[in-house]
Amino acid sequence: MRIARFAAAGKDPAYGIIELAVDGGENPDTIAVLNNDPLAGTAVNYTGERHHLEEVRLLAPVIPRSKIVAVGRNFAEHAAEMGTQVPVNAPLIFLKPNTSIVGPTDPIVVPTGCDTVSYEGELAIVIGRICKEVPLERVPDVIFGYTIANDVTQRGWQNSDDQWSRAKGSDTFCPLGPWINTHLSIEEASKLRIETRLNGETRQDGNTSEMVRGVAELVSFVSSFTTLLPGDVILTGTPKGVGDMVDGDVVEIDIEGLGTLNNPVASA
Repeated sequence: MRIARFAAAGKDPAYGIIELAVDGGENPDTIAVLNNDPLAGTAVNYTGERHHLEEVRLLAPVIPRSKIVAVGRNFAEHAAEMGTQVPVNAPLIFLKPNTSIVGPTDPIVVPTGCDTVSYEGELAIVIGRICKEVPLERVPDVIFGYTIANDVTQRGWQNSDDQWSRAKGSDTFCPLGPWINTHLSIEEASKLRIETRLNGETRQDGNTSEMVRGVAELVSFVSSFTTLLPGDVILTGTPKGVGDMVDGDVVEIDIEGLGTLNNPVASA
C-alpha cells in the first residue's frame, strides 16, 4: 500500500491510501480516506470517502513523535567526494528534529546569513512498532514502510561546527514524501535507483545497493542504543553527486517504486 497524509479543502489533515490509475486507464489517481493514523496503534478503517489526488495537498507522510535518526557517509563514493572515508567501526549517526520536516512541494528555506544549502537524496525507513535491540532476522517485523527524504545540509555550518545539529537540523531541512510504501521487502528496498534532479538536470544517480551498511544492519544498529518508536524515521545515506541549491531552484528526488519528492528553494 501507499499511505499518504494529506489536506483537502476545508478539512483537517487526514490519512489515506493512494490508488494510482493503471497506465492508459480513464480513471484518475485517487486517495481513499482512512479514519485514523495507521501508526497510532488504533484500529484503521476506510471511511468510504475518496478524493481525486490532484485536488488535495500531500503533506509529509509522517511526523515522528520521537526522532529522525540519520546515517552519514554510507555510500563510499559520496564519502570520497566529500574528502572523507566511510566509518570503519560503526555507522556515523546524527539526529534531526521533527521540526525540520516539510512535505512535498513545501519550500526548503535557506537560512538567514547563508547563500546556499545542499541536497542529499535518500531512502527513508519508517518504523512501525516500538522496538529495542532488534536482531537482523527480526528487522522486517519492525519496518512499517519506506519513503523519500532530502537530508538538506548547510555545508558552511557543517564544516565550521564541531557537530551537525545546526547544519542538518534547521527548519525545513528534512523534506519527506510523497507517501509511505508499505509493501516492499528489505530485499526490494535494497536495490532501488535514487535520482536527484536540480532544475530538471540529473545530479545524483545511485542505487540503494551501493549502501555500505544495508537496511537491516542500520535498523539493528540504531535499535542497539536507542528505543525506536512507531513513526521514527531512519535516513540511510546519500549517493555521490551532492551539490548546492539556491533561492529559486527546484529539487526533485525519485526513488524507484516510491514516487517523486519535489521541493522549491526559497530564501528566509
